[in-house]
Amino acid sequence: MTLEHTSHGAAGARVAAELREAILAGVHPPGARIRQEDVAERYGASRVPAREALRMLEAEGLVTVVANTGAWVTSLNLAESEEVYQVRERLEPLLLRYNVPLLSPEAIDELEHLALEMEAASDIETFLRLDREFHLTSYGAAPTTMLFDTVLRLWNRTQPYRRAYTSVFLSEGDRSVHHEHHLLVAAVRRRDADEAERVLSSHIRRTRLELARHPEIFAAP
Repeated sequence: MTLEHTSHGAAGARVAAELREAILAGVHPPGARIRQEDVAERYGASRVPAREALRMLEAEGLVTVVANTGAWVTSLNLAESEEVYQVRERLEPLLLRYNVPLLSPEAIDELEHLALEMEAASDIETFLRLDREFHLTSYGAAPTTMLFDTVLRLWNRTQPYRRAYTSVFLSEGDRSVHHEHHLLVAAVRRRDADEAERVLSSHIRRTRLELARHPEIFAAP
């Protein structure tokens, strides 16, 4: 590999990291056009790293690239969201089961701390950041061939819609999500994989059903 390729690879990874953060933060909403030249200019890179960054984010499910046309932030309609959440309801509890016996006491303490921080959070972006860290931490102990990567891709595809769901439950004062997080921590601390799976499946299912109650969330801007 040449020095130029190495340089482009490092630059592409840097641009991907910054663009990923912007998409997850809602700076670029679902369906927004992501122009390669704009990415290069905004993040101080040439077009080659910008193109590499878009490919990386496509692999993560955050961007949809159409050959010879362009790239867009991945969007879902209601039916697609229903399908993705149905898949998440089945895969994520399985991934959690792999992790329950392997999470260290320190990691479980961190999950409890994150659950308490989420409960105290008063704004959507703080909650979403903590929620993502909470769940991905709970999945991070077990080595898997494909399951973690698959779940991460599904999480990325549904991120903007979790933002909309979070807006709903915060505005309505619904505390159920916090109760579920604490139940999940308690089950993991007891190493009760069956209960952890049950709580997580219900947790994801409730989000799916709530999103189905608000089809306007999926309307094109």
